Amino acid sequence: MRQAMRESRTVFNCVALVLFAVAVLAPKSAEAQDLAEFEERMTEFTLDNGLKFLVLERHEAPVVSFHTYADVGSVDEVKGITGLAHLFEHMAFKGTKTIGTKNYQAEAEAMARMDETFEAIKAEQRKGDRADKARLAELQKQLKEAQEEAQKYLVHDEFDEAYVREGGAGFNAYTSRDATQYIVSLPSNKTELWMSMESERFLNPVLREFYKEKDVVMEERRLSTESRPVGRLLEEFLAIAYKAHPYGEPIVGHMSDLKTMTRAEAEAFFSKYYGPSNLAIAIVGDVNPEEIRKLAQTYFSRVPSGPKPDPVETVEPPQLGLRQVVVEDPAQPFVLIGYHKPSINHSDNAVFDAITDIVGMGRTSRLYKSLVKEKKIAIVATGFPGLPGNKYPGLFLFYAVPARGHTNQECEEAIDVEIERLKTELVSPEELDKAKTRAKASLIRQLASNSGLAAQLTFYEVVTGDWRNLFKQLDQIEQVTAEDIQRVAREYFVRKNRTVGVIETTAAEN
Repeated sequence: MRQAMRESRTVFNCVALVLFAVAVLAPKSAEAQDLAEFEERMTEFTLDNGLKFLVLERHEAPVVSFHTYADVGSVDEVKGITGLAHLFEHMAFKGTKTIGTKNYQAEAEAMARMDETFEAIKAEQRKGDRADKARLAELQKQLKEAQEEAQKYLVHDEFDEAYVREGGAGFNAYTSRDATQYIVSLPSNKTELWMSMESERFLNPVLREFYKEKDVVMEERRLSTESRPVGRLLEEFLAIAYKAHPYGEPIVGHMSDLKTMTRAEAEAFFSKYYGPSNLAIAIVGDVNPEEIRKLAQTYFSRVPSGPKPDPVETVEPPQLGLRQVVVEDPAQPFVLIGYHKPSINHSDNAVFDAITDIVGMGRTSRLYKSLVKEKKIAIVATGFPGLPGNKYPGLFLFYAVPARGHTNQECEEAIDVEIERLKTELVSPEELDKAKTRAKASLIRQLASNSGLAAQLTFYEVVTGDWRNLFKQLDQIEQVTAEDIQRVAREYFVRKNRTVGVIETTAAEN
């Protein structure tokens, strides 16, 4: 994630940004949140190159939120380049041929020397024990010299600075298994600035500081996965839950892939997956749709078209029996249980949402009341869908952190009791009504801000095929019955569809 603010900003800028954030994020509770009202204020259009725009007018404050959704995530990687989509989060705002450089031609020559030297290093390293250590040392020296040469022409954070200087807020990027997303909010009179800079980023991207950022990502992997017991458990857990589908691969990538991937591989990945046909942009706020259309035509139509990449065709085969993984570590015990479930586009998706509320979310959920409040065998107990992703069939997860003096087995057995209740007893009308109310309220809250709404619009447009499904989800939640919950629990929460992962606490090494 990017951090757009800098501690060195003046008091004036800080105050201005706070006021701007209030305007962007303030709930609009009086505003109707129904499909018909949104359709009246929504303008949709697609450029000839395939880029889809969703423009929603909200004139309560002179601000606008921009959300660019690239339909590519770690699920689209193959062995050898795992972690590449996440690396683009780091590379997203390095600039273009005109932004972020003092002399692009000289910088490009230095980057070319870097690439050539790195390929030579890889070739020598492939020799294993026969590698010439003296040659490797010389090549590493040459790589460092080329990096230092390129740094001379670099203008650090020029992309960030341009937005912050013009009153931008929330400038960020993030990567999931399903998508790569870029966000920023600006005063409405800075819309053309965004059009110019965002289109340039897709038209003339420059992957500068590529090898430096690879080092940053490798350190991130060490901190987020390799040095954290729960991080290691989750990686091992997903690897056995998925034996075919790429949802089983880590977003941050495998260390060996991070070490060996090249700028050329990154550029090829960008060319395939970050073209206009694979992008959707939501613009929400104080805008004139016709002006947006004209600016989009002026700036984004410059980006060459190309075919939309095919979705992942590998299908995870049905699981044939219980799978288990144990991570031994002198850390807090932890138990994780997962069941395969359909994607967000399945007719039972709203049923899983209702189960989440009843069993897993908050202090009123069955798991919390049973394991934490009554039995006092856990300090945390919850359940939820959505991991590893929503675009393809994912998992419904239950997990618990045992309390002092209690075990993973106790927690697992207590979770199983609640799962069996779903199968054998119909949930009460009161529980179901509360679940529906909370689920709808949660969805509506996400529509309160320009930025939240822009995120939801692009997600539903890309993943479900129509932004209107955001509102149809409310109807689907309302139609869930107690019988639906029992049926889904009986169908999916079964032993052969179950994967279990635990952290087994061991004595600390001296």
